[in-house]
Amino acid sequence: MVPKEGSRPPWVGLSAAVWVQIAAGNAYNFPLYSSSLKSVLSLNQQQLTILGVANDVGENVGLLPGIACNFLPPWSLLLIGALLCFLGYASLFLALTGTLSNFPYVLLCLALCVATNSNAWFGTAVLVTNMRNFPLSRGTISGILKGYIGISAAVYTLIYTLLLKDSASNLVLFLALGLPIVCLLMMYFIRPCTPPSAQDSSVNLHFLFVQGASVLLATYLVTTTILCNIFSITAALSYVLAAVMLLLLMTPLAIPLKMTLFPSNPKRNSDDVHLVTSTQTDPLLALAPSSSAAASLVDEDASDIETLLAEGEGAVPVRGRERRPKRGEDFKFREAIIKADFWLLWFVYFFGVGSGVTVLNNLAQIGVALGDNDTTILLSLFSFCNFLGRLGAGALSEHFVRSIALPRTIWMTCTQIIMMIAFCLYASALDGTLYAATALLGLCYGVQYSIMVPTVSELFGLKNFGITSNFMMLGNPIGAIIFSALLAGTVYDAEAAKQGSSTCYGANCFRLTFLVLAAVVGLGTILSIILTLRIRPVYKMLYAAASFRLSHTSNN
Repeated sequence: MVPKEGSRPPWVGLSAAVWVQIAAGNAYNFPLYSSSLKSVLSLNQQQLTILGVANDVGENVGLLPGIACNFLPPWSLLLIGALLCFLGYASLFLALTGTLSNFPYVLLCLALCVATNSNAWFGTAVLVTNMRNFPLSRGTISGILKGYIGISAAVYTLIYTLLLKDSASNLVLFLALGLPIVCLLMMYFIRPCTPPSAQDSSVNLHFLFVQGASVLLATYLVTTTILCNIFSITAALSYVLAAVMLLLLMTPLAIPLKMTLFPSNPKRNSDDVHLVTSTQTDPLLALAPSSSAAASLVDEDASDIETLLAEGEGAVPVRGRERRPKRGEDFKFREAIIKADFWLLWFVYFFGVGSGVTVLNNLAQIGVALGDNDTTILLSLFSFCNFLGRLGAGALSEHFVRSIALPRTIWMTCTQIIMMIAFCLYASALDGTLYAATALLGLCYGVQYSIMVPTVSELFGLKNFGITSNFMMLGNPIGAIIFSALLAGTVYDAEAAKQGSSTCYGANCFRLTFLVLAAVVGLGTILSIILTLRIRPVYKMLYAAASFRLSHTSNN
């Protein structure tokens, strides 16, 4: 039976996706058990750093799930992810508890990579499905789902502190058993559904509710984490605080519950809403032929500059050759990867997240080097601002792209300029700048994630969105290898050696790293400006005069 537009299924799926996204943030737990791995297995700092890279690589290499999402239903991706999660973390548990003696280091790296690769399967399943279920609200969906991943670290930290009593082995066991169970329970609800009607005015209110619920959850998590570090918490109070967290995670379910108890019947508009299925072959987006903005790009009397900009990347077909996909339509991966805009976006994203993940991976050492020995609040601040950046960028970019057809990449430009300022603040090591720089960097780091996702879908379509977006995500592990393991690690060890210690103190420990990262995001800023100018005509074509709409499918 085909559900009516605006009905409960897509909202139920979004509520279930919240739980899957929390599970998909399991890679953020590495700092919580890395010290135990180091001591139990007698690892040195370099070996631990390589494990951190394996953690990042597993999390972000999602080419296989990106390909599989076009051939397999979402539940099967979740099943594969659950299996990887169990196998990887179960192996880590056996190594951490000494059950398997003489656990080879190479297998340890492989187990961690397999465990965190579950994130790619979890994230692809829910992100692709919900982007297709809410194709007219891509920025908002990206911000919500990426935002919940951003606060997953705080969720795990609270569970680790309140329920698991700071036990690394119990945490790894929880990851091995608890996360697969959660995802298996959510499998039925993550599925293709009819999108809500464009005429349904309650859609925006529902999104505002989910966004508000996520902000409330993030605020609660950060506040509770700080209080737990200041005061002694009894066992009974620990369970109460954990129960409140679970209730806040369930808050998005209020939307389908409200739609059940108080159903509405928005006016049907068959031209705007059509069934989305996993076997759809037509593009999910089409350009309205009547749109004046779209017509202006192919008008015979259009200026030479506009025509050249449009033809340069396929916005209009070049005469005398076979027509290729226009930006805004569905590209095959091999068609997208040869486009200049694809690589411009990749490098802009790479410079943004690659520099950001360097600070994230070394934040504890940065705090100690600059005189802050207790980095718990520093880490909580970064996580909270990371969440705000992801959620806020999705909502803000959605507003401006709808109102004035402003390309989303303009926000990547703005935030990379701010990142340059943050890196200079870090390098200056002035009193009072550590927390300000961390807050700014966390905010901007979150924006990079949230903006990349809908931009890829708008330029290259949703049909092969899984593999194109996951290819973009490779910028994170590559950045971790180049800027974190090679640059930051080398500079830190060299400065520590000068001090005759394995721990480095003072501004010089990371100053050169911060200056290099400032130059890197400066280059990213230039590339993002070029990209924004190139794709501005495409966004006018897509969004001006409401030309961005759902297409008819063969399932009608």
